[in-house]
Amino acid sequence: MHVFEYAVLRVVPRVEREEFLNVGVVLYCRGLGFLQVRWLLPEARLNAFAPALEQTEVAARLRAFEQICQGKTAGGVIGQLAVAERFRWLTATRSTVVQCSPLHPGRTADAAATLERLFAELVS
Repeated sequence: MHVFEYAVLRVVPRVEREEFLNVGVVLYCRGLGFLQVRWLLPEARLNAFAPALEQTEVAARLRAFEQICQGKTAGGVIGQLAVAERFRWLTATRSTVVQCSPLHPGRTADAAATLERLFAELVS
């Protein structure tokens, strides 16, 4: 079993109202060298929740999470950092449209399966 940490990705259209919609999960497991994100933008729900929100911009920000997790040049300077540093950067507190929940720990033998389970429970 390995310790992991995860955060829920949230779309927060109006930061001052503190209302959000869960759209993804980012999971890091040091013991397995695992860092991945899974996300989904539910267009109809977002339109009802925040009709003025530019969904293409939100999708671009979520794709940036993917690129940073993958650690490739498309992830820019942050994407070139060590896995743990990338996770810490992704989950740092920020006041933008895409935010992360506080970090939550757990134990797993299969980080990919755990990511899928958390995504199903918390997002889809």
